[in-house]
Amino acid sequence: MNLLEPRFVLSLLPLLAACTHAPQRPADDTPAPVHKANLEQIVEAPQLVLPNAVLTDRLLYEFLLGDIAAQRGKPELAAQAYLDLAKNTRDPRVARRAAQLAYEARQLEVAVEAFKLWQELEPSSPLAKQMLLSLLLSGGKLQEARPHLETVLKADPGKAGHTFMNIYPLVARTADKAAALDWMIDVTHAYPDVAEGHWAVAQAAAAAGKNDLAMAEAHRAVTLKPDWDLAAVFEAELYLPGEPKKGLQLLQKFLNAHPDNKDLRLYYARALLNQKEYVASREEFQRLLRDRPDNPDLAFAIALISMQLGEYARAEQELQQALSKGGKEESTVHHYLAQLNEARHDDAAALGHYRQVKDGEYAYAARLREVALLDKAGKLDEARAALQRAVPKNDQQRVQLILIDAQLLREGKQYETSFQVLNRGLEKFPEQPDMLYQTAMAADKLKKSELFEQMIRKLMKIEPDNAHAYNALGYSLLERNVRVQEAMKLVEKAYQLAPNDAAIIDSMGWGHYLLGNMDKSLEFLRRAYTANPDPEIAAHLGEVLWKQGDKDGARKVWAEGLKANSDNEVLKAVMKRFIP
Repeated sequence: MNLLEPRFVLSLLPLLAACTHAPQRPADDTPAPVHKANLEQIVEAPQLVLPNAVLTDRLLYEFLLGDIAAQRGKPELAAQAYLDLAKNTRDPRVARRAAQLAYEARQLEVAVEAFKLWQELEPSSPLAKQMLLSLLLSGGKLQEARPHLETVLKADPGKAGHTFMNIYPLVARTADKAAALDWMIDVTHAYPDVAEGHWAVAQAAAAAGKNDLAMAEAHRAVTLKPDWDLAAVFEAELYLPGEPKKGLQLLQKFLNAHPDNKDLRLYYARALLNQKEYVASREEFQRLLRDRPDNPDLAFAIALISMQLGEYARAEQELQQALSKGGKEESTVHHYLAQLNEARHDDAAALGHYRQVKDGEYAYAARLREVALLDKAGKLDEARAALQRAVPKNDQQRVQLILIDAQLLREGKQYETSFQVLNRGLEKFPEQPDMLYQTAMAADKLKKSELFEQMIRKLMKIEPDNAHAYNALGYSLLERNVRVQEAMKLVEKAYQLAPNDAAIIDSMGWGHYLLGNMDKSLEFLRRAYTANPDPEIAAHLGEVLWKQGDKDGARKVWAEGLKANSDNEVLKAVMKRFIP
């Protein structure tokens, strides 16, 4: 591009005018163009004191450099160029432009320097003062900002409250919360009757962990400005964690005085809900719904509270009401209708609603519940078909779907097909720990001992602290009664990693049994059975009791295990050996 083509030069004319030989009349000067920025609307003093500068080749070059950099998306370079120009020309409009560019580029130090220069060159500009103050506070320069804050406050004491409200969010970013609190106390001290000052101190005190001071300051703010809902809500919030009844009372008191404040009523309803005051919360939501009868979110909230209270018939009616209003995602409502029917043990109705969850945040979860209900009904093929309709969003969910499919097949005693599903999954996710473990266990079930051990040892390398991997290999060796000493080392390693895991404790007991350490075996197996009365643990414990001569004890343990797990093959096989 020709740097001096007309349209480019025209964009520089307002700035170049400040640098000619002829004296300039302030009233005729056109201010520098303000490009799209984050700054507030600029309100200037009626007249600017402009310099009488000479436009040198060097200044022209710097103008061009700054403008080209701004146009080509290099705000850092543009900001520095305009700051250098402002220092050389002493033109407030150039300083303003430098400040604007540095602010947009988020160059804190350059922006502070530019705003200081702008304020120096144009001391009557309120925006220069306000933006400089904001920048210093944002950067955590509290002490440096204080005299600038005092200047702003003295310029318009009637807006002190507005100023305190604006600066606190900036002060809150300070990492040293105690220092921020001390600073807020100091700067608001001269304004004891400004409610917003006490509110700001209360906020800072809460952030610094000074709850008593926060409560006192918040109460003072409410006293000075009794109709201010923001202060009233904050005072209540301070009490809700430790003294919830007090916090709720404060909210109710303010709400009684301002019954038409719908935002506050909504906050109160949610606060009641958080405190598990379900009935009272529902009453507040219902009152809001009477004022906004077409609001589906309120109807939905009321229905969920009724579900929480176990009032399923009422909850279903309210959910259907929310569904009829539209607005609220239909899939979300169907999801909760399905959960409601599951709670009522109406699996058929629940299944129907889960199938209505077509999209949205609950679609994936709905497919899994659909699969579970079909599996519970013994409909394996339908369950697997529903699983195929689940749409995973990430690899974690893709792995989960494969594992669930394999589990369905395993529970259907289709062990070879289950193994094949897992093996294909392992090709896609070769180092995924859960996939490795489940595929290894499926190989073990099919007596593919070498493949099982290869996979488990690979898992040990990927996750050296995986207690279940050590236990799986150790127990597999113990179950086959081979390499028992090596197996015990593996099981002991698992026990060190997870000493409270019932399955690992069981392996320890069974290993000691094979080694002939009967007392130790019985100690571990009793612990395992107490932690989890699993049928296989019952089989082991009963066998050791029988070998120890406690046949009645063995029969009792086996009977308990069989009562809860009548189809367990391992338990039935052990009982058949000892009780033909």
